[in-house]
Amino acid sequence: MYDTVQLRSFLAVARSLSFTRAAERLGVRQSTVSQHVRKLERDVGRPLFARDTHAVELTVDGEALVGFARDILAVQDRARRHFATQPVRGRLRLGVSDDLVATHLPRVLRDFRHSHPLVDLALTVDLSGTLHQRLDAGELDLLFAKRLAGQSRGRLVWRDRLVWVATSGLRLDPDEPVPLVAYPPPSISRAQALAALTGAGRAWRFACVSGSLGGLVAAAGAGLGVLAHSRGLVPPGLVPVPATHRLPALGEVEVILLHRPGPPTPSVAALSEAILGVGGPDPGPAAATGRLG
Repeated sequence: MYDTVQLRSFLAVARSLSFTRAAERLGVRQSTVSQHVRKLERDVGRPLFARDTHAVELTVDGEALVGFARDILAVQDRARRHFATQPVRGRLRLGVSDDLVATHLPRVLRDFRHSHPLVDLALTVDLSGTLHQRLDAGELDLLFAKRLAGQSRGRLVWRDRLVWVATSGLRLDPDEPVPLVAYPPPSISRAQALAALTGAGRAWRFACVSGSLGGLVAAAGAGLGVLAHSRGLVPPGLVPVPATHRLPALGEVEVILLHRPGPPTPSVAALSEAILGVGGPDPGPAAATGRLG
């Protein structure tokens, strides 16, 4: 069995494609993370990352190990929680941003409910900005949502770039306003899209505004316009807009866990660890090229 500490270090590097950021997230030295990865590569018998002075990328074997590592850590966490001396109980109000619901979260929640049957879990799906407001109003106990890069509130789960996505083959007229497909306020991706276009001096217009990811994907898939979206979570049927369209860069976005002020309750702590143990979306080739090393 592979060492779980080494697996956590490996997943932290796989999510951020940066040994420095992985060390920051884990609260250890970069040399410690590098040592964990080297030992894991020795145990596996194959290189897991391709490194040079500018970038870190997963090898084919590294991509394969991501899924195995998540499963191993999830099983270990379930076993630890099962044999805990005190069962976790109580009501837990979880808020999740709309675009994160379609990731691995359903499996995490299913396993959590199986491991903690005495926890009354209530799920709210909404915009990240709205969820932050509801947490501050005392209407949520924990949120799994986005924050703007550079903000410090919350526990970082993963970091990703925002990119422009659209249906394949969409053509934009450089002399016409950029047609936008966007969430309503207080959406973080909407705010970053408008700020980027305004800063670049590009005119824009709303082609579709929808409060649901399904509505946005349908509009973008129909060719109505472009959508600002996390590169690691690009919906099926949409692709990054080519650089030839000269749309401004959107910057980074961070996915976090944030609980109500004060020490977390046992149920909040247990669900937070379950989400952190699985981590972010699979960092396949499309996602890897869009992240910073």
